[in-house]
Amino acid sequence: MERALCLARGRCLFSILQCPKQCPQRKPRNNLKVKGCFIDCSSRCETTCKYRKPNCNGYGSVCYDPRFVGGDGVMFYFHGAKNGDFALVSDDDLHINAHFIGSRPPGRSRDFTWVQGLAIMFDSHTLVVSAKRVSKWNDSDDALFIQWDGQEVSVPTNEEAEWRAPPSEEYSKREVVVERTDITNSVKVTVEGLLEMDIKVTPIGEEEDRVHGYHLPSDDAFAHLEMQFKFPKLTDKVEGVLGKTYRPDYVSPVKIGVPMPMMGGEDKYRTPSFLSTVCAACHFKHPNSITTTDTAVAAATVDVA
Repeated sequence: MERALCLARGRCLFSILQCPKQCPQRKPRNNLKVKGCFIDCSSRCETTCKYRKPNCNGYGSVCYDPRFVGGDGVMFYFHGAKNGDFALVSDDDLHINAHFIGSRPPGRSRDFTWVQGLAIMFDSHTLVVSAKRVSKWNDSDDALFIQWDGQEVSVPTNEEAEWRAPPSEEYSKREVVVERTDITNSVKVTVEGLLEMDIKVTPIGEEEDRVHGYHLPSDDAFAHLEMQFKFPKLTDKVEGVLGKTYRPDYVSPVKIGVPMPMMGGEDKYRTPSFLSTVCAACHFKHPNSITTTDTAVAAATVDVA
């Protein structure tokens, strides 16, 4: 059973916490069936067993079509637009865009939408995580697409099951890790000091399509992302569809208690392209940004059957 020495200040300082026998490993391979050990060196000073996948009801989650739970714990929907790009987070040191896919059946006044890709920008770097387009879903096929600074990368499925960004001499020496949390379609992304994110690629099933009346084409599973964010450091001026909910002075404008509390802001947070950090409310800027273009990440959004 794994153990860890706690170095966080507080009553847990220098304590050695051991994982329980129910979940002896912190990084089990098959997280859909095996819970992982979470070591909490905060004032809780405890270990717990949890599935290593996004909690769609947890703080900082974005799931379904798409439903958000903000940093304030309030649930809301933000529909964006089919083929649109919107800033989820824009802060001094971090910017995250989401690319939306969607469909509008006849007679509907708006698109049904899902988040298909994320562009995570910090320092001089860009990390893209997205779902490939697949015609027929198969759980054993990997539909994840990952790109680092314009180059596609592959996360191994061996015992290590993780990819680490090569050391950088410019601007950033942060550790960047993409770690598989299942054999296919689930990863954990860590950007040291800025971000932790659990991501899962999932399709729209036939029954879900029927119940909600999406009327999706038979040759597209509409693979999309479910995700949950943790931010160890955000400023009080953070912006973005999700980011603003972490501001200490934020008061949610959505109507509590209605079936689908809607959050507007498409005009404030729409970006001209997937890798753009420009929007009406955005304030992140790449320092001497690398030469990465939207053409270089085209594979994140084109058909890959």
